[in-house]
Amino acid sequence: MQFSRFVVMRLFKAAAILAAVVALNFLLIRLIPGDPASVLAGESGMADETFLAMIREMYGLDKPLLVQLKTYLLNAAGFNLGFSYPLQRDVIDIIIERLPATLALTGSAFLISLVVGVGLGVWAGSRSNGPVDRLINVVVLAFYATPGFWVGLMLILIFSVWLRWLPASGTGFETGDDPGALVYLKHLCLPVVTLALYYVAVYFRLCRTSVISVLHQDFVRTARSKGLSWRAIMRRHVLPNAILPVFTMAALQAGSLVSGSIAIETIFAWPGVGRLGYEALMQRDYNLLLGVFLTTAAMVVLLNVIADILYAVVDPRIEVAR
Repeated sequence: MQFSRFVVMRLFKAAAILAAVVALNFLLIRLIPGDPASVLAGESGMADETFLAMIREMYGLDKPLLVQLKTYLLNAAGFNLGFSYPLQRDVIDIIIERLPATLALTGSAFLISLVVGVGLGVWAGSRSNGPVDRLINVVVLAFYATPGFWVGLMLILIFSVWLRWLPASGTGFETGDDPGALVYLKHLCLPVVTLALYYVAVYFRLCRTSVISVLHQDFVRTARSKGLSWRAIMRRHVLPNAILPVFTMAALQAGSLVSGSIAIETIFAWPGVGRLGYEALMQRDYNLLLGVFLTTAAMVVLLNVIADILYAVVDPRIEVAR
């Protein structure tokens, strides 16, 4: 019962946060210089005052801002995100079409960064101050300090231009035919590596520090005195205690992967939600831009809710504390 109450309260807070983010995005979009009615009129090739007044009345732009916000929130609750006039399609249909590409990119980058970062962190932490540890630290620090867009451009230059091993952009579906899983994975490779490298460094540094800290605890010394093997000590005592801080960081960083994918999708022409937001901004497609904001905010909030619930399962003290 207590766990169910915790889940319900967390979902309620998430819904409130999402509504607040949507409202803030709506108000900020309306603060952008320019008249949305002029943009809509420009799509039809007409811009006289009579036609502008008709558009404002038709789409509720002549109503007070708070009334417009209320209408948008009610429509969004019913999954009605409006209509994209430059693309002449419903916003929800466009986002559903682009969402799988973003999920493939961010999901792959998250798993790769977590596995590689934790694996290297455990390896280096259990052999701290050795030559291998120093080498890994230098390489990972370079990943941490290098901007993602520069890494992406360098990977394109090396693996696409010079070596011609991997494609530089797209997904392989641009021709309209199914290219197959292998071709899709080749297109996915460079964007995933570019997005994952920074988070590999984050998880590595945190996991290494956590492993070193746990290795100096009294219960580890007791396990050694009992004659347990090094592998058994790492598996039974060190990893279960060292992994919790990494789990917390992974929960926080999972949401930032979604926002961090915007630049990566733009560099590699990856047809995801992040690139869609960039295109909507360039075209001043307000409805589509609000839909992208809502989708990314929902993904971030949902990931944090899942992380909180999993953390409460892993460590029941979290549930009691909240």
